[in-house]
Order: sequence, then C-alpha cells, then structure tokens
Amino acid sequence: MSTHVLSLLVEDKPGLLTRVAGLFARRGFNINSLAVGVTEVPGLSRITVVVDVELLPLEQVTKQLNKLVNVIKIVELESAASVQREHMLVKVRADNQTRSNVIEVVNLFRASVVDYSTEALVVEVTGDRGKVDALLHALEPFGIKEIAQSGMVAIGRGGKSITERVLRG
Repeated sequence: MSTHVLSLLVEDKPGLLTRVAGLFARRGFNINSLAVGVTEVPGLSRITVVVDVELLPLEQVTKQLNKLVNVIKIVELESAASVQREHMLVKVRADNQTRSNVIEVVNLFRASVVDYSTEALVVEVTGDRGKVDALLHALEPFGIKEIAQSGMVAIGRGGKSITERVLRG
C-alpha cells in the first residue's frame, strides 16, 4: 500500500462529500485525512483526500469519482510537486515547574502557544506530517491532555492552478 493525496475540485453542493466518501468506503479504503474548503472561485470547493491504497484500485475509484456530476477535476498531488500541510492544536500539561521547558520545545518547532492556564498550554502547529509527529513526540513527556487535528491540505507547486485550467476549458 502507498499513500496518495488527491485534490478534487467540486461544485459546492449538499451531499457531495457523502457520495465521495462513500466511493472510498464501498471499496474498503480507509480515508486517512479529509479536508474541504472553499476555493478562489465562488461555488467551487476543494476536497483533499489522503488514502493508503494500491495504484490500480485508486484508478478505479478515480474513474468513479469523475463520473459524479458535481466533480469537476481530480489531481493526484505528488509530495515533491506540491506543498502539503497539517494543522494541529495540542493541549499539554504545563505547571510552574515544566512550563518553561514546554515553551522551549514549542519555540524549537516554531509552533505557538495560543492558550494559557495554570495547569496546561494549548499549542498550535502547522507543518508537514513529520514536523507535527516530531512535536507530538517531544511534548509526550510533559503529558498530552488533548489533540485536535485538521486533515491535510495540499496545493501544487508553481504558477499553474487547477481552477485556471478548468475555467479556461
């Protein structure tokens, strides 16, 4: 199995996300990450899907996705040809004795403290999977109380745009 990042340009219609996720579920594929957001074009959204699957079954799912009326374009984003980022909030134990050490780790990873209490800090980090995992590993000794994480968002490198190609025809 190998990890694939798909970027889907879709019409912003109710129920489309359910149909997209359903295609993966019917094939027995687990979606590792799913993120949806608006694009620079009104009425269009981008769905970023990360899935572990072999190439041939992925091609079959891609063909089925292309048959959905509201799916405009599907692009697989290779890691070297795209910028891929995750966003995470981590609540970590930090009392008077450990707070300065936690803040030192946070600064080392160029993360930010976004909330402060007497017994914990909420840390915000954005980066690739390796950076996010490394920060979690570094914070574990202090005691992680809670994690909230977004799905991966990704966009192709360079001047070309998936929406430009679609709008030009």
